[in-house]
Amino acid sequence: MESTLAGKPGHHSAMVEAESIVIRFSGDSGDGMQLTGTQFTDTAAYLGKDLSTFPEFPAEIRAPIGTTAGVSGFQVHFGSVEIFTPGDQYDVLVAMNSAALKVDLARLKKGGIIIVNTAGFDKKNLNLAGYPPGVNPLEDGSLEEYTVYKIDITRFTKECLEGSNLGMKEIDRSKNMFVLGLLFWMFDEPMDFTITFINEKFAKKPEIAEANIKTLKAGWNFGDHTEIFTTRYKVSPANLPKGEYRNISGNQATAIGLVAASELSGLPLFLGSYPITPASDVLHELSKYKTSNVKTFQAEDEIAAICAAIGASYAGGLGVTTTSGPGMSLKTEALGLATILEIPLLVIDIQRGGPSTGLPTKTEQSDLMQAMYGRHGEGPLPVIAAASPADCFDTILEAARIAVDHMTPVIVLSDGYIANGSEPWRFPSAADLKPINVQFTTENNNPGGTFLPYKRDEKLSRPWVVPGTKELMHRIGGLEKQVDTGNVSYDAKNHEAMTRLRAEKIEKIADGIPDIKPETGNASGKTVVLGWGSTGGAIKTAVRELIEGGYDVAHIHLKHINPFPKNLGELLKGYDQVLIPEMNSGQLIQLIRAKYLIPAIGFSKMQGLPFTTSELKHKILELIK
Repeated sequence: MESTLAGKPGHHSAMVEAESIVIRFSGDSGDGMQLTGTQFTDTAAYLGKDLSTFPEFPAEIRAPIGTTAGVSGFQVHFGSVEIFTPGDQYDVLVAMNSAALKVDLARLKKGGIIIVNTAGFDKKNLNLAGYPPGVNPLEDGSLEEYTVYKIDITRFTKECLEGSNLGMKEIDRSKNMFVLGLLFWMFDEPMDFTITFINEKFAKKPEIAEANIKTLKAGWNFGDHTEIFTTRYKVSPANLPKGEYRNISGNQATAIGLVAASELSGLPLFLGSYPITPASDVLHELSKYKTSNVKTFQAEDEIAAICAAIGASYAGGLGVTTTSGPGMSLKTEALGLATILEIPLLVIDIQRGGPSTGLPTKTEQSDLMQAMYGRHGEGPLPVIAAASPADCFDTILEAARIAVDHMTPVIVLSDGYIANGSEPWRFPSAADLKPINVQFTTENNNPGGTFLPYKRDEKLSRPWVVPGTKELMHRIGGLEKQVDTGNVSYDAKNHEAMTRLRAEKIEKIADGIPDIKPETGNASGKTVVLGWGSTGGAIKTAVRELIEGGYDVAHIHLKHINPFPKNLGELLKGYDQVLIPEMNSGQLIQLIRAKYLIPAIGFSKMQGLPFTTSELKHKILELIK
């Protein structure tokens, strides 16, 4: 695939219009590539481009310097067209050292641009990156099919900040701003947004702010005044629906969704959480919302976190706990307690590679079976999944609505790709958001007798009573309840009745789930791709491209996984073939095959990386042909 950045050699700084561009910022984990990528992304979003990002970083807090294991990357795909993925291949690769080039070169398009920091290609760095003695990719002709800009970014940064009061470490840390300034010049984006950010971030350290801004401008001026660059590139704003937008990550959207759910329901929000990658940012973000009746509690462990959240729900609040796969395992016993208590609770699992510590900074969809069945005893719970960073907001509101309406814990599945990735999010107006109706019971539901805490309404939901409500005192705990009374019961038939009632209550949630429709393609035909969670963007892009090529293919994407939408089985049976891509060994496919007896075909990926569009297109074409 040729690069979309075909320039005009011989004309200094000729401006070329580009529809979309993929940039990969790559370097050592101390090179500031995440910040550089984020600032470039925020500016692109501010200017109205559609975009999708993929931050990727080592698991270690300080990975081995200069090694391939220590490479930290940030990928951004931005354009004037609709964008659903961070891109399969890069148009531009910024490599701050030889390890970064070695790791990421394979996904650079033929004819693409490489910007290298030559200081990262000395003998020591080449050795750390695992190049054979005497081999330097900048000098051996191996990069001839690319446009390579060799810049000693480290030296230029030092020269720019010569005479400042900063130490060598602070000066070295500023080199990412040189890169950012250069990229802003190359892609015709203003520096104003980042300058404001730097001034705000380092308001109490003006010398650091001044150094970063000076280096940023030096990068811009380098591009503008040197003769090595023949071309600049311009991407027009995307034709997005009218509204006010911000660039948002999945974890930020989750946090804002929780605040909105609290406002819409009138319930005070309580988050009980224990830090775990990639869920910790939800805790960090929510801690900023103290003025919105939000309480955040960093517990001593995962068990304390969920138990505190259960207590908050019991007391009449919106109890929430956030975690990843290993934390879900630890929360299991307490989640069983919330299930038998039948109280609202949001359990947000932001999945990562496993088992055990596994791949803490990489993405996977391998907790679905844990969410469905990972409890002792028969304790089915609603499971819903977000499809993209911005979709986390709507998914959280839906989860809160289900939890309150049906008096049940709800498991929300996100993953590392969604959590850390970002896209433009249009601010909803208050009128667009449906209220979350909360009805606390204040009257005795058994006139003339004792209050019945497990007497159910038409949804099979039990009453929600704030502790201390007059004349509604009742027993609560983890032992099996007697039907209606809630008294402790070891009766065999009562246990079966209560088990079936709890399961039936979860199934009845489907009555309020809209019929599912294809996101792309026809409602019947030859091939349908059924996805869930973060595979959505790649599937949507692949299916759209195949439809444009004349193929009969459609895309259905699930938000509600337990229970499924009522019409799902009938819809799937309208296609000759059902393909289910998952970032696991095949978990949704087992549920679909078991429930609907459909010979669905699986497509698994477990590399800690999201699906690419080309991978999916290749698999779909393989099926069709």
